[in-house]
Amino acid sequence: MFDWAAQPFFTVVTTFIFGPYFVSRLTSDPVSAQAMWSNTATISSIIIAILSPVLGSIADQSGARKPWIAFFATIKIASLFMLWFAAPGSPILWPVLFMILASIAAEFSIVFNDSMMPRLVPSREIGRLSNIAWGLGYLGGMIVLIGVVALLAADPQKGTTIIGVQPLFGLDPQQGEDARITGPISAVWYLIFVIPMFLFTPDAPKGLAFKTAIRQGIHELRGTLQELRNRPSLTRFLMARMIYQDGVNGLLILGGVFAAGMFGWATMEIGIYGIILNVVAIFGCMIASSLDSRIGSRTTILISLILLLVATLGIVSTERGSTLFGLLQLSQDDNGGIFATGAEKAYLLFGILIGFAFGPVQASSRSYLARNVALSEAGRYFGIYALTGRATSFMATLFFSIVTYATGSAHLGMATLLIFLVAGLLLMLRVPDTIKTAN
Repeated sequence: MFDWAAQPFFTVVTTFIFGPYFVSRLTSDPVSAQAMWSNTATISSIIIAILSPVLGSIADQSGARKPWIAFFATIKIASLFMLWFAAPGSPILWPVLFMILASIAAEFSIVFNDSMMPRLVPSREIGRLSNIAWGLGYLGGMIVLIGVVALLAADPQKGTTIIGVQPLFGLDPQQGEDARITGPISAVWYLIFVIPMFLFTPDAPKGLAFKTAIRQGIHELRGTLQELRNRPSLTRFLMARMIYQDGVNGLLILGGVFAAGMFGWATMEIGIYGIILNVVAIFGCMIASSLDSRIGSRTTILISLILLLVATLGIVSTERGSTLFGLLQLSQDDNGGIFATGAEKAYLLFGILIGFAFGPVQASSRSYLARNVALSEAGRYFGIYALTGRATSFMATLFFSIVTYATGSAHLGMATLLIFLVAGLLLMLRVPDTIKTAN
């Protein structure tokens, strides 16, 4: 239930509703706003990367996790409520600050929640538990997104939602209230649905003292990092995953805001786009679960990365009148409907391709590691796995910001994501299908 509670923040605030609103309607300069949104993610990621290993050591050594989750939940919920005040024309500093706080608190809560899993079920059940939670997270985020699009997000011209009703609570789309409300909604959803975890999940007893826990955890982390020198294949996999995951994160963080800046999509269009991607992602994971068993995790990862590369090239090349770098001319006729122009339809198609691949590339990465480490060392190496997923997570958004600022082109900024996907794919090609656990 933790993932069910936590995911709407990432779905409706970070990716599909509030983020695009921040770019397209909070200020009058979409390009600068895209760079500012990217900077917000970069600052959050740097702080998360620096402090996550320390918090991981606390989680391993200090015992009880729930007090820490409650502490960070308080910060996250309060910060999300404050997003309601991010009205068009208001100072941009405050939503930036509260997004940074909410993002950091959300990620740190995940560190402590994930560290509870090995204590709850036998090791053979961890994968099943993790995948069920992952699926519930996607479903919870999609339900909230559908609710926002159907009941809250109105067309600014027509004043009605996609199902033809007036937005609940009298929300005014001209003032961005349909997007700003996603902060409080995500906060309330999290507050309600995280309660079962606190009430029904057993916590570990108190362990080492605070300072001792930090010292002992860092000592074990150093020992595992030194051990990786003798396991080159596993090291290459972790490095490949670290690099291509940066590209995947960049697509998830920036894809919606890029579309909002290019097409001027309002909350309703972005919301429908997000719903489509989430539905496709669920089917992608279902198909990949079968593929993973038949052709292996490594091959599934490689196929997913190739699909993501094709989709990113498509997105970067899409202009208002063409796509695929001018090879395909698109109609610019706009009848006022949803995704009316040819460019919007092309972007939607490439987005569907991303939705189909981004779930499997992450799920199969986790299963690859699980298959290629001994049971006795799984905990240590999944700790390193989590660290590599965060250590450079700011790089993709940082590259986007630098190039967008320097060139004034968000298209060139998005093109930097190709660097991470290509580099990760090339390094993954050097990883064997199976790694001997003793190497």
